[in-house]
Amino acid sequence: MRHARAVTDEPQDPTAPTVGVGPHPLPWPDDERLDPELLRDGDRRNVVDRYRYWRLDAIVAALDRSRSRLHVAIQNWEHDFNIGSMVRTANAFNVAAVHIVGRRRWNRRGAMVTDRYLHVHHHEDEAALLAHLAEAGVTPVGVDNLPGSVPLETTELPADCCLIFGSEGPGLTDAMVAGCERLVAITQTGSTRSMNAGAAAAIAMYHWSLQHR
Repeated sequence: MRHARAVTDEPQDPTAPTVGVGPHPLPWPDDERLDPELLRDGDRRNVVDRYRYWRLDAIVAALDRSRSRLHVAIQNWEHDFNIGSMVRTANAFNVAAVHIVGRRRWNRRGAMVTDRYLHVHHHEDEAALLAHLAEAGVTPVGVDNLPGSVPLETTELPADCCLIFGSEGPGLTDAMVAGCERLVAITQTGSTRSMNAGAAAAIAMYHWSLQHR
């Protein structure tokens, strides 16, 4: 049986602290989930300890057995650098899927290759995403501090929902707002008009997890 080649993260800063584990001592465990190259060379990937030395496809298969019912969608009109951070957070919460709406190419740097452990879908526009969610029985919920938004912290989110985030700056488009079942906003008490999109996504995903995980 031919195994998938080991996947490593982006090149590390040589002055940064060493992460991960080195080569596995002999004899190697007899486990088909393990990658011979990682056993030989060490595993420096950004994964939790239980998945050390595992093949990429084996990790994805294990995550698939415990995916949450939450979906996350991100509008990508301006090659927003926050998208990578949002995808990395989606991986941390093991969401069902991430949906990129708009430009197919997105800034992956902040994702730290965590997108490889997720199911990432691309949709040309708002209508395509909304049709996909409707077919899957997933409720679209927009996250933005717009008129008509209700406080996130007092809202019971649907178990099967897709939290939808706009690009940094312009936020959700009018077409996306029109297609959402509801809008929620994170209550703020400072002087800034809005918070970083990546931070807002993390708060919203955590709020859903408190209710449904």
